[in-house]
Amino acid sequence: MVIEKYKDKEAVYRRFHEKGRMMPTGVTYVNSRVAEDGNTCYQINEAESLEVLQEWASNWNDVTDFTFIPVISSHEMSEKMKK
Repeated sequence: MVIEKYKDKEAVYRRFHEKGRMMPTGVTYVNSRVAEDGNTCYQINEAESLEVLQEWASNWNDVTDFTFIPVISSHEMSEKMKK
């Protein structure tokens, strides 16, 4: 899970509309939600490694602060708990 705290939301959306997500190979966008005030995005991505997530974030670091939280699906956790 990625939490993006926008430093400049107008710049974030302008860049997104001009260049897209700019995700490198190894990162796949799944879904996201944005706080009603538009200042924070909660995003689910699948990634091969933290390094490729950091590579993606480097395209946005000037306008966004990132927090990366490793998560698994509810189903995966349920399966782990059966063992």
